[in-house]
Amino acid sequence: MEKYIPVVVIKELSEVDKILPALKKNGINCAEITFRTACAKEAIELAVKNYPDMIVGAGTVINEKQCEEAIEAGARFIVSPGLSVRVAEFCKEKNIPYYPGCVTPTEIMQALELGITTVKFFPANVYGGLKALKALSAPFPQVKFIPTGGVDRINIDEFLAFDKIAAIGGSFFVKEALEKEEQNG
Repeated sequence: MEKYIPVVVIKELSEVDKILPALKKNGINCAEITFRTACAKEAIELAVKNYPDMIVGAGTVINEKQCEEAIEAGARFIVSPGLSVRVAEFCKEKNIPYYPGCVTPTEIMQALELGITTVKFFPANVYGGLKALKALSAPFPQVKFIPTGGVDRINIDEFLAFDKIAAIGGSFFVKEALEKEEQNG
C-alpha cells in the first residue's frame, strides 16, 4: 500500500489527464477517485487505461452497485466513508481491498468480523485525530488506520510516526500537486 492516498474528485473527464500526471510528478503513484460525481466510473476507466503504473481505486463508495461499477472500471481498491457489509462481501468475493470508514469500537469490531484489518478513520479531525487513534489501537492492536479529513502538512509527520498508520488520505495532495504544476508552468 502507498503511504499517500490522494482523494481525487473528477468533475470532468479532462481533469484525469491533468491531476494524475501532477500527482506522479509529485512522487505519488496512487489515486482514490471518488464516486461523488456523475463521471466517476468513466474517470476510473480512463485513469486505469492512461496510467497503468498507478494504483487507482474508488472512494466514497456507499453501496454495492457503486462498488461493482468501480471494480468493472478497474479500481484496485475501494474506500467508503462508513462500513457497508454488502460492499465488504463483494470486495472479498472479487479479491479487492476494502477500506471502510470506522471510528467507533463497534464499527472496528464489525470490520474485524468481516476480515478487514485496515480501516479509514474519517473525518479524523472531528473524531479526535491522532489521540483517538492511539486510544483505539490499545484494544485493537491488529488494526491499521488510514486517517482522512483534517490531516495536512502541519500534522502529517505526527500521524506517519505512529506505527498503526497504514497510509494518509486527503484531497490536499491533489491541491499541492496542482499548485506545483502551476508554479513550474
